[in-house]
Amino acid sequence: MNITLAQAEAAVAAAKQKAAELNTKMDISIVDSGSNLVAFARMDGAWIGSVDISFKKAKTAAWFLMDTAALSPLIQPGQPLFNIEHSNGGLITFPGGVAIKNAAGEVIGAIGVSGSSVENDHAVATAGAVAVK
Repeated sequence: MNITLAQAEAAVAAAKQKAAELNTKMDISIVDSGSNLVAFARMDGAWIGSVDISFKKAKTAAWFLMDTAALSPLIQPGQPLFNIEHSNGGLITFPGGVAIKNAAGEVIGAIGVSGSSVENDHAVATAGAVAVK
């Protein structure tokens, strides 16, 4: 199963709405379960440097079937996944990437958001993921 364009567009719309509520500007990437880009939005005034970060957060969440926030404790020195962010052409393992699941709980894609604090990035990504039906 993969996310559809309609679902990806719904995720982008919800993420943009949440970003506006938080008074921030975001780069938003939606990928399918294989981490192929399905939809992208760069809000007016969002940092150009966050375009790549948003995509890598989405890719990381899709490849590891979990939110990037859940990876953060596992990549610290002495932990089992230390230095994993250097694999696969570069991953992002801090909050802002959220796996998108279907009704059966299967990962069908992911959303990656960047442009603010990691707390805001995670909140915006979560809003986008929850909007997928």
